[in-house]
Amino acid sequence: MNIELKPVKREELETLLKMQIEAFTELLEKYKDYDMSPAAESLDKIVARFEQPWTTYYFIMADEECVGAIRIVDKKDTSRKRISPIFIMKEYRNKGYASKAILEAERIYGSEHWCLDTILQEEGNLHLYEKMGYHRTGRIDRINERMDIVYYEKD
Repeated sequence: MNIELKPVKREELETLLKMQIEAFTELLEKYKDYDMSPAAESLDKIVARFEQPWTTYYFIMADEECVGAIRIVDKKDTSRKRISPIFIMKEYRNKGYASKAILEAERIYGSEHWCLDTILQEEGNLHLYEKMGYHRTGRIDRINERMDIVYYEKD
């Protein structure tokens, strides 16, 4: 399987948002995190991030099929590069696309000095990131009675 990260164009932001909402709605319903869930974001928020000079959104392409998306934050300073968010559409999950997309992002941006965060209660996410060489920083933020956010780094 070939994975390519295809930069999202401004005119594709509505498509990106629709995909993001679809990909994260199940988690939003489960955890009720209306203030921070990517499923609850507006197009204005996506556009504002898109316009940040340090942000690049990519569609994750697998053999020319769009299977998800990833946002990379790289301020090109001493701060860590960040993945926020990454998602794979439901019908394509558990096929290795997320790990291959992370490897491709690391090929483009360099494999060191990364960070990300995820839902502590989502064991599949924890397994993926730990398998990819990320380690917990020790910071965990309680969001609500259902959900905590755990922070990861990769050096």
